[in-house]
Amino acid sequence: MTDTPAALREAHHADVSGGWLRPAVFGAMDGLVTNIALIAGVGGGGVSAHSIVLTGTAGLVAGAISMGLGEYTSVRSANEQVAAEVAKERRELERHPEAEARELSDAWVARGLPRDLANQVAEAVRRNPEEALRVHVREELGVDPDEQPSPWAAAISSFLCFSVGALIPLLSYLLGSTSLALALAVGGVGLFAAGAVVARFTGRPWWAGGLRQLLLGAAAAGATYLIGMLIGVQGGLG
Repeated sequence: MTDTPAALREAHHADVSGGWLRPAVFGAMDGLVTNIALIAGVGGGGVSAHSIVLTGTAGLVAGAISMGLGEYTSVRSANEQVAAEVAKERRELERHPEAEARELSDAWVARGLPRDLANQVAEAVRRNPEEALRVHVREELGVDPDEQPSPWAAAISSFLCFSVGALIPLLSYLLGSTSLALALAVGGVGLFAAGAVVARFTGRPWWAGGLRQLLLGAAAAGATYLIGMLIGVQGGLG
């Protein structure tokens, strides 16, 4: 019985192209931290539960829209920049194919390939214009022109995940509670869970990812709570 090659035994790599995972993670974390800090801030100022819900809901809607539009614009602009560079590289290959082949060969020699072999591979690539374009773009820009992230996927995942993250610290209020401490505790659980889930994609221990996110969120909430309490006290004295 022959052994399975190591390359086939290994698990498939995770998708690191940034199509939806990055904006989804960033959106969920941002939604949690933003609304936890917002609720802590206005709660520290001594406002009513109704005002906290109103503030948190406004933060959820405004933040989700901002995140969605920001991700769409960011990814769309990055894709357009890549497309412009690909078009420039295509023109260079059409006008100076020999020079571009030498440039590719030099890059491979610099990585340790023998000159003769590098020249042969570069010449073979040059005979296929579309493959030559892909190879040159990967070598010179570090991107794959055929695998660019979708701006719509980034926008929608960011919008939805921000909304879910921002909703978590509001849950206890929406269910009838008036306790700021309970709302912040629920938000803390959400932060820990989100950090633990992200750790699965990065290879970190789940508890370390969760604890890191919880501490970062607690620092943000603590700062805004103190500011809200300070402003509330000063307002009362005035």
